[in-house]
This record gives sequence, structure tokens and C-alpha cells, in this order.
Amino acid sequence: MQPKISSLADRPDMLERVVGMADSWPEFVIQDLVGAAQFPRIAAELPEYVLFAEDERGEVVANAYSVPFALEAEHRGRLPANGWDKVLVWAFSDLRRGVRPDTVSAISVSIAPQAQGRRLSSVMLSAMRDNARARGFREVVAPVRPNAKHLEPRTPMEEYARRVRPDGLPQDPWLRVHARAGAVIDSVAPASMTVSAPLADWRRWTGLPFDTDGDIEVPGGLVPVRCEAERGYAVYVEPNVWMRHPL
Repeated sequence: MQPKISSLADRPDMLERVVGMADSWPEFVIQDLVGAAQFPRIAAELPEYVLFAEDERGEVVANAYSVPFALEAEHRGRLPANGWDKVLVWAFSDLRRGVRPDTVSAISVSIAPQAQGRRLSSVMLSAMRDNARARGFREVVAPVRPNAKHLEPRTPMEEYARRVRPDGLPQDPWLRVHARAGAVIDSVAPASMTVSAPLADWRRWTGLPFDTDGDIEVPGGLVPVRCEAERGYAVYVEPNVWMRHPL
């Protein structure tokens, strides 16, 4: 059965259920300071860009967040190397200053744990594209977090993102969903999000000791975390892959 897709602008009564939907993001990923400050604003200030899916029982099983921004504004024109963080900053800066947006950026697509395996990610990506098209936009961009990259965190993202299957589609499953929807790879954002925290936090998030200097592989990490044990902190700088969806 096809899920029912709505936006928070149309169904503001669903705010708590959409925002509170369980997901499977690694704990450390949601500690990015830019994201922590900006992401909650999407539901509050741009509810028309928050979509959600309900199953036949009315349970929220997926959500998709995006933001409009002005890519062609002065001093921009190119998708930023700071990826996810930067596009969030641009979007809310534009909103505050009344700058007319010309592009929509995907921010996240999340599937409730009990609903994974139903191809809802492609459904939500399609809904996001349709929502942008209905609002007059001609392109959606996405700082994609390849969902199998964590299996080989020491492989350079540029190399990983360009791998294709014999049919020409990306080897990574989530990149492949985007490609099937018509997207092409633009570039790698080498510093899409950054998480810097004391070692005690990293130990709590990962269950690892974080007691030696160097690069530490953590569950769910697309790249290793740099640990500075003597200085008492560790830093994770995640690369993403910019993909462009013409509409």
C-alpha cells in the first residue's frame, strides 16, 4: 500500500509526531553544531519543506526535509565545499534577509526503523522533487551521505562516489537511488559536517576507548575520527557527495 504523503504546512497538528519519529542516525552525527542550531528551524519556519509519510494505520514512517536557498546569489554560484552545514546557513540567511531562492537543497530523508526495506527512501526523494517542482523550482541539489561508505571509511570519498556497476549506476545504494531519479554527481563536499567534542562524549556515543592519538574508525562513520588523546578531544569531518536533480 502506498503511504500517504503530506507536508507540515498542510498538517501542523503532526509536528510532534514527525519531529519525534525514531530514526537510525549514528548518535555522533546529530551532534554537528551547525545542524543542531539550524535543523530544528526547518519545521518551525519552513514547514512546507517538511514532508512525511503515514502508513495505513496512520503511523509516521518517513520524513524528508529540504530548504530553499539562492545558489546564484553574489559570491556563491557553486555548491559549497562545506556541504550540508553551509547550505543550511545559506538557507536561513536568505530567509532572514528576504533573498529570493532559486534552488532547493535536500537536507535529510529518514525512515523509521520498523519501516526500512520498503523503498520509502525513493518515495520520499520523489515527493521532495515534486514539492520543489510545484513551487516553481527547476533544480534540487543534495549533499548525499552514501549509506554504504561506512563499510570502508578509509577509502577517499572521491574514489568511492565514482564507482559504478556494470549497468553504469553508482555502486552505493543511496547514490544509486538519486541517480535513478535523474541526478548526476556534481562534486564532493570534503567538509560537509564537523563534530568536535571532548573524548568523554566520543566514548559515550561510540563505546570506544578513545585513549590513543590517531585516526579511529567508529560505527557509522564515513571517515575515521581524528583523536587527540593528550589534548582531550576528537574531531570528525564528514565528506558528502553533491548531486544535482534537474526538474
